[in-house]
Amino acid sequence: MSLTNELVKGIWKQHPLFRILLGMCPTLATSTLAVNAIGMGASVIFVLVGSNLVISLFRNVIPDKIRIPVFIVIICTFVTVVDLFLHAYTPDIYKALGIFIPLIVVNCIILGRAEAFAQSNPVLASVMDGIGMGIGFTWGMLMLGTIREILGAGTWMGMQVTSPDFPKAIVMLLPAGGFITLGFMLAGMNKIELMQKERAKQG
Repeated sequence: MSLTNELVKGIWKQHPLFRILLGMCPTLATSTLAVNAIGMGASVIFVLVGSNLVISLFRNVIPDKIRIPVFIVIICTFVTVVDLFLHAYTPDIYKALGIFIPLIVVNCIILGRAEAFAQSNPVLASVMDGIGMGIGFTWGMLMLGTIREILGAGTWMGMQVTSPDFPKAIVMLLPAGGFITLGFMLAGMNKIELMQKERAKQG
C-alpha cells in the first residue's frame, strides 16, 4: 500500500465533492464566501484525520455490531472540539457556518471514510486518507467559494477585487448559484477526465 497514493487519491481521482459527490449540503450552504469555505474545509480536515486515526487504532477491538454508534461517538468528540475552538477564537466564521459545524457529525464524507477505509486499514494509511480527502474537500470548497464570492459580491476574502461598476450576480450567493457553480465544476472535471482517458488510449 502506497501512502502517497492514499494521500493524493482524495485530491483528484476520488475527490469527495466532484467524483464521489459526498457532503453536498454543507458544500452548497457554506461556500458563499471563500473564508467560510476555508473554515469548513479546515474543520473537516481536523475531524477526518482525528476520527480516522482513532478508529484505525481501535479497529480490532470495536465490536462489529456496534461499530457505527462507536464511529459516531468518536466523530462527535472531534466535532465538539472544532465547534468550541471556532466559537472561542473565530466567532465570525462560527456564526457564518452555524449549524453546519455540528452537522459534520453526520457528514457522509466523515462517516464514509470511517466505514470504507479507517476500520480496515493501518493507522498511517488512514491518516493519509483523511488528510487527502480533507484537502480535496477544502480545495473544492475554496474554488466554489471563490467563484461565488467574486461574481456575487465582487470581493475575495472580504477584499474588493472588482471595480464598483462590476455587475454583481446576487444569484451566486443564493442556493441556486451554488448549484449552478457546482454543475459547471462537475462538467469541467468530467471533461478533464475524458481528455486524460483519450490521451492514455492514444499513448
